[in-house]
Amino acid sequence: MEDSGLICAYALDGNGGGREISLEEASPVSVEKGFIWIHLDYTARGAQRWLHEKSGLDEITVSALLAAETRPRTVSIADGLLVTLRGVNLNPGADPEDMVSLRMWVETGRVISTRMRSLLAVQDIRSMIADNCGPRTAGEFLVEMSDRLAVRMSDVIEELDETVDTLEEQVLSAESRELRTKLAQLRRETILLRRYLAPQREALARLVAEKNPLLCDVDRMHLREVADRMTRYIEDLDAARERAAVTQEIGRAHV
Repeated sequence: MEDSGLICAYALDGNGGGREISLEEASPVSVEKGFIWIHLDYTARGAQRWLHEKSGLDEITVSALLAAETRPRTVSIADGLLVTLRGVNLNPGADPEDMVSLRMWVETGRVISTRMRSLLAVQDIRSMIADNCGPRTAGEFLVEMSDRLAVRMSDVIEELDETVDTLEEQVLSAESRELRTKLAQLRRETILLRRYLAPQREALARLVAEKNPLLCDVDRMHLREVADRMTRYIEDLDAARERAAVTQEIGRAHV
């Protein structure tokens, strides 16, 4: 039996709540209030078939939702928004800097999102819906998802900063080879994370600038706050990398 690729689908009521629905109920779209959210595993044949044959999207948008390789970006297509963002990989055994891509098509009355690996930010949104405090509009969904992806990044960046603190304390007592290995790994992590966060900040800034009716002024204000948070994360990563480099030099001087 072909895997539908459906992770979850909701008919949201416009008041923060919603009910889970099947993929068949989600097409065609028919909501008087609120919107429908369809979340798919893009590697599944059923999801690919549904997107091509049942979603009603043009081939350019479908290709973007199914792309294996992509970077954070925002594209306005007609009255919809095609947005790709990334979150840290918090799956068991994974490296956080191995970022997970989330692709989203946002239009009036519907959001379609796709991914390959799971993201805790998605579970956050599902929990919010269950508690009747989820997004009320498609634009608000985009804001909430952007925010949850950013929140999940903060813990990883704080952990990197704490690691630098620990290594600075150990620099005069730790075995030099072991210390160099830890510092090299830390600098690698900061470089990789920064490489992904910089285009994410640009994608969010582009969203803020978009004059798309899906986003109200309040949505843009919240997205600007998330973009500003991304800027602070990048600055924190730069500072951690510089501190690691200085610590490495101190370690060499005491060999």
